Amino acid sequence: MPASILVNFVYCHPVGHAVEALHRVHGYRAANPDARLGVVLNAHTPVELTRLAPFVDEVYSVPVDVFDATTDHSSALAAIPADWDHVQDDLRSKLPDQMAVFPGLNAYYEASRAHFAGGAPGVAGYGPVPYARGTHWTFTVPDVPRPAVPRIALLPGGSAPRALYPSVRSWRLVVAALLERHPDAEFVLFGKVRADDRTATTFTRAELDAIASAAPRVVDAVDLPLLDQLAAIRACDVLVSPHSGFGMAALAAGTPWLVIGGNRWPEYFFNGVPFHSVLPDVARFPAYALSGPDPDPVEDEGPRSPSMSYERFTADLDEIVESTSKLIAGEVAFEDALRRQVRGMLRLRGGDPTSLWSLDDVHLDVLAAL
Repeated sequence: MPASILVNFVYCHPVGHAVEALHRVHGYRAANPDARLGVVLNAHTPVELTRLAPFVDEVYSVPVDVFDATTDHSSALAAIPADWDHVQDDLRSKLPDQMAVFPGLNAYYEASRAHFAGGAPGVAGYGPVPYARGTHWTFTVPDVPRPAVPRIALLPGGSAPRALYPSVRSWRLVVAALLERHPDAEFVLFGKVRADDRTATTFTRAELDAIASAAPRVVDAVDLPLLDQLAAIRACDVLVSPHSGFGMAALAAGTPWLVIGGNRWPEYFFNGVPFHSVLPDVARFPAYALSGPDPDPVEDEGPRSPSMSYERFTADLDEIVESTSKLIAGEVAFEDALRRQVRGMLRLRGGDPTSLWSLDDVHLDVLAAL
């Protein structure tokens, strides 16, 4: 067993990439329980998430502008011990197309390879160090008392362009339908509109207020510090949102997630916590272009991606409400949710299994059993 392993996971700064990094560290902890384990993150990511991950021994951060190749990273790297037996880099640092898009990351990884030259190089999650694939874990977020009524968390959108998230009228439609099913529900509104060096939602405060006004009982958690938001979401029965890194953090906090699927990326982080992704009819509402060009927008309170349009929401409203209700009631088993997700994405991708992907390739186990 290696005595020390550093997960060198510097990438773009959205919340979800910090969750990915911690998932990799947990996989190494499970396979190497006595090893000294460290992680390096982009300083612009929510590094504070590591406080909720006791399986990490040492945490380091380096400020990296992913587009600026001129930064000298030597002084920041000098603050990180170089005496690791193994240094496991993020896989994307090995992909020429990624490094071409993000020259600042390329500059960082070139500098880090020189700094950590004494350690055996590897790729996080792949080798050569023993790694436990597909481990289930959650943050150490304390349980808090929950009200007797359903508590539904809403994250209207993340940090992508505003056109990639639902209109206010679509969200008000969802809130009204959820209230019809759960008239005593309390909603908790999440997001971040405060401007700093971290990602923020592209909704305006006025839009968030308009969504909140559709419900009689709303707790406003917008702009709370991230760890406070995760404590608040731990006290919720379910999160309802489009794909977002915050949704991954909610799963890591142990809260089930109702994903309104669509846009560029499918769900790929599965940690044993129940979820349900409402997949769009891509013939009507094109989605999942990944790194390809986005489909032409439609008009819905401004330009809107087809899979986030009001027409799509009306088409899938029954499934959104029904699946949210099942998650609230604890009626969704994680294994069933994963199988449904993989089968659904396989159908949407024309039956091509090579077009699917997930963190730790856990979808391959589902495909093998089909």
